Amino acid sequence: MNDLTCHPAPAAMRNSACFCVSLDEEALRQALETQLGQPDIHALVRARCPYLFAARPVFLSTARLMRMEELVQAIESVVALPAYRERVLAWAPDIARHDTGARGVFMGYDFHTDDAQFGLIEINTNAGGAMLNAVLARAQRACCAEAEFLVPPVATAGAFEREIIAMFRREWALAGHERPLRSIAIVDDAPEQQYLYPEFLLFQQLFERHELRAVIAAPDQFKLEGGALWHDGQPIDLVYNRLTDFALEAPASATLRAAYLARAAVLTPHPRAHALYADKRNLALLSDAHALEEMGVSPSLRAILLAGIPRTTLVRPEDGERLWKERRGLFFKPYGGYGGKAAYRGDKLTQRVWQEILAGGYVAQALVAPGERTISSEDPARKLKFDVRNYAYDGAVQWVAARLYQGQTTNFRTPGGGFAPVYENVMA
Repeated sequence: MNDLTCHPAPAAMRNSACFCVSLDEEALRQALETQLGQPDIHALVRARCPYLFAARPVFLSTARLMRMEELVQAIESVVALPAYRERVLAWAPDIARHDTGARGVFMGYDFHTDDAQFGLIEINTNAGGAMLNAVLARAQRACCAEAEFLVPPVATAGAFEREIIAMFRREWALAGHERPLRSIAIVDDAPEQQYLYPEFLLFQQLFERHELRAVIAAPDQFKLEGGALWHDGQPIDLVYNRLTDFALEAPASATLRAAYLARAAVLTPHPRAHALYADKRNLALLSDAHALEEMGVSPSLRAILLAGIPRTTLVRPEDGERLWKERRGLFFKPYGGYGGKAAYRGDKLTQRVWQEILAGGYVAQALVAPGERTISSEDPARKLKFDVRNYAYDGAVQWVAARLYQGQTTNFRTPGGGFAPVYENVMA
């Protein structure tokens, strides 16, 4: 126990000096094996991705959590505007104009935030980790009875899982289907080789526990026949899409693309959701006061957006000299990027990389530093960076998790790092 346990303390103080709650490895093993009914799943996680789960939780104030949710809802309001959709669909691929009615599951709103700063750094449409965080919530241990109040009840994880099932069934209904959802395919390239393959297994088991037949498959393992999508002789109602081929342009995605356009199966998330939310160029619109006013965004919503989204601009060759001079305060990201790939802090740029950025396809975002979490009381103390992910559906935040790491971006390669639960700190 430490002195912070029994007394109110700001979130920043708990993040720097509270070690009362930690990951319980035995509880994690039991949670994974109970969830899947497979005795070797814990060994698979530890062998495949040993730094998937962080050693310590992250604390955020109630005010910060409320502000994140407020920004998520504000963005949802803007995305609903015809003027906004007209602008972003103009630079999107043609397939993004196809609207099936489905909203898109597991929107991920990623923030850099602590007690001193706040900024939405990006939006993702196929945010991974939701099921892993539900398991993680069942594996937290307080060091003593006085610290138990810091750990949310395990029942919250079960409620989240029920929300997940309800979300997929709603996607099926929004696409115009009246009969019950019966089957789901979890799809990614070479799924068994993916770093988060254990999560695919967790989703498969969750679906099957709720009487939904579920398969894990690569995109080229399907057939489109008789107006239906088939996998291994079985019809597939809905595809839970984990591909990073966001516009379904790769040859391996051809059957899924055809099924999506023919409404032979519900695809979620889908190309339209990526175009409306996750293209990094959209952040340039959402952080531009003049553009927001032109699109008819109300003054109150504009204030929320401009205060919460770091100013983002398109990188153009004619602005190269200015951007190079300002680079130390900027972060550069490709329009269609994901997972921190090909993203660079301005102060780390070489001239070779800078020329690649200037060639096109990048945005420059005002730098907002990540929060810090001290994970040990050793001297010197070990500190990791963290970002915060809000999993959301239809404008409502379902779950909040953090990711601890070292380096420029999250990487799940840091000892002591990985997904971490976020605990609400009632004192700011």
